Amino acid sequence: MRLGTRIGGAITLGLVALLPAARALEAQSVVAEPVTFTRDVAPVLQRSCENCHRPDGVAPMSLVTFEDVRPWARAIKQRTGLGPRTGVMPPWYIEKNIGIQQYKDDPSLSEAEIAMLAKWADSGAPRGNPADMPPPKTYVDAAFWTIGTPDLIVKMQDLVVKASAPDWWGEIAPAPTGLAEDRYVAALEIKEVNDVPKDGAGRATVGGRYVVHHMIWGTDRGGGDGVNLPWPVHEVGRNADVFDPQAGRLLKAGSIIVTDSVHLHSNGRDTSSRLEIGFKFHPKGYQPTMKASQSRSLGNGVDISIKPMSANQQLHAYTVLQEHTKITSFEPHLHAPGARMCLEAIWGYNIQTLSCAGYDHNWVRGYTYAEDATPLLPKGTILHIIGYMDNSPSNKNVPDPRNWQGSGNRSVANMFLDLGQGVVLSDEQFMKEMAARREKLRLTKNDVVIGCPLCMIVPPAAPAANSDAAR
Repeated sequence: MRLGTRIGGAITLGLVALLPAARALEAQSVVAEPVTFTRDVAPVLQRSCENCHRPDGVAPMSLVTFEDVRPWARAIKQRTGLGPRTGVMPPWYIEKNIGIQQYKDDPSLSEAEIAMLAKWADSGAPRGNPADMPPPKTYVDAAFWTIGTPDLIVKMQDLVVKASAPDWWGEIAPAPTGLAEDRYVAALEIKEVNDVPKDGAGRATVGGRYVVHHMIWGTDRGGGDGVNLPWPVHEVGRNADVFDPQAGRLLKAGSIIVTDSVHLHSNGRDTSSRLEIGFKFHPKGYQPTMKASQSRSLGNGVDISIKPMSANQQLHAYTVLQEHTKITSFEPHLHAPGARMCLEAIWGYNIQTLSCAGYDHNWVRGYTYAEDATPLLPKGTILHIIGYMDNSPSNKNVPDPRNWQGSGNRSVANMFLDLGQGVVLSDEQFMKEMAARREKLRLTKNDVVIGCPLCMIVPPAAPAANSDAAR
């Protein structure tokens, strides 16, 4: 793994090397003062934890009031201090010492905040002055959608998964959208709605209180024309998809939701469940100026061979971008032995690590790059993913590490994919995006921009008209 690029590497490596020390100093300065719940802890929990840990939330306990939180003080210290790997809270696994660090909807904690929570737990978890307590957050209801109220909600087939049923993989019944006219989709979100109690009862298995691990799906216009438009995969814990504003996805009138692969698993109790797909539309009259990349996603299901009783195993996959591409998201998809994944971009002899993230088969995440940090990659760039697999007794997600594992759909087999999104850029759009990045970030010729290997190559200005030649 490289901490910077090979071009300008000494400068980049030097800057990155300073980050851990700077974070440590920040953490020390923050925890020098006494820490209280009302003044210090509550604001962090409201920002990064309450969306799930609240009454009627998806998490097993509420973390809203002091009375809610106090019994969990030691557990909060332990879970927030795990680092970007399985079990960390909040569930966000991007590694902060390498690659791009600007992402949308990032709930992760800083080193200073992690140290502050640890000190609060170690000092007896004091309440503090009630006057310091921030105003409570308000939530619409248990049916809260992060994309806002959807313009269209499609309910999929009702499913029943028995308490100890084996993993099941297959297709479920199509669902009509009922859409009367073509509309461009700005964002979508998928929820599992089930009858699992809020107290977290059930087996501690993949997804915990869910039974649908993932669904690969698309839309069919019907009429037997065979047109099947793929949409982003649903995975347990996955965040919503917000498409590039210039690349809305078309949902055709009369479309039917069809599935290619639905993966169900038991959770220790008979569970009734269904998926609901919420679509948020662009205004009528909207027209996209970009389209989704067809060469962005990559994976390798052929060379998966996971040895038993062994950690630190690697998988590799490559693809070549056929168009100039703006990479809008990174989304590792592995199975139980998956520990982490890195995404590299190779352009000539310039090799840049774009993102590295830990992986938790219980709670899968997608990472959408912030607008000023989206990788802008020229056609011909090689994308390379490296998967790090742990099939050893230390990985509690693996049911029996004595078994060899190959490719397959069930949790006891493996997948190795980056399901991230990207949009195609024309030559003109590519140059315009890079020029905007240079201006917005006030870049100079000595800067190195991770994810934009050509950003600092400014095209020569057009020659001025020669008046003598014109005559």
